This record gives sequence, structure tokens and C-alpha cells, in this order.
Amino acid sequence: MRSEKGMSLIETAVALAILGIVAVAYLGGIGTSLKSTTIAKEQTTAQSLVISEVDYVKNYPYQYSASEYPVDPTLDIPLGWSVPSPVVGLVHATDDGIQKVTITAEYNGKEILSMVTYKVNR
Repeated sequence: MRSEKGMSLIETAVALAILGIVAVAYLGGIGTSLKSTTIAKEQTTAQSLVISEVDYVKNYPYQYSASEYPVDPTLDIPLGWSVPSPVVGLVHATDDGIQKVTITAEYNGKEILSMVTYKVNR
């Protein structure tokens, strides 16, 4: 019979269109997955750097009227990353033994994570 000779051009085109749609969805999913993995890795690295610096600042001797604290010289900072000197702000009008310290981690000049902690002179 003539109807059983093979696929028509329309059937082939429809099959290719469906295959194309599936391929685009699959590649889009892979792209999204790679982007979310990169963001998670950046956040994890930034959090590790900031928490290490918080520990260093908290153990560093209290300095009255300081504008910043030094960065931990033993901190292993990966390539492309930076941890600027922690910035000190006053909680009250004068430095009465409580300081607000802001610590930031940057990747390629872009701020990834910033954390605020308080340092108390005890």
C-alpha cells in the first residue's frame, strides 16, 4: 500500500521541531545549573573569608577611635578575591567601648558578601 512507504516530509519536520524544543530546554537547564553553581561557590568562599576575618577582628586588641582594623595576615585569599580592611563605625556618639565593624568580601571588584559585627572592649 502506498501509505506504508515511509515518513512524509511533514512528519519529519514535526519530529525535528520537537527534538529542537527538547534540546533548547535541556541546554537552558544546564546553563541555569552552571550559573547557580557559580553563585553558590562565590557565596561559600565569601562567607568563609568574612567569618575568618570576623574571628580575627574579635581577637584583635580593642582600639579606641579606630577607623578600621587590619586584615588577618595569615588569611588565605584566593585569586580574584579581596577582603578590604574592616571598617569601624560608632554605635553611640562617642567611642564608649562598643564598635560596629563591617567586613566585606569582594570578587573581581564586586562585593559578594558584607557582614556587620560588634566589637566590645572588655
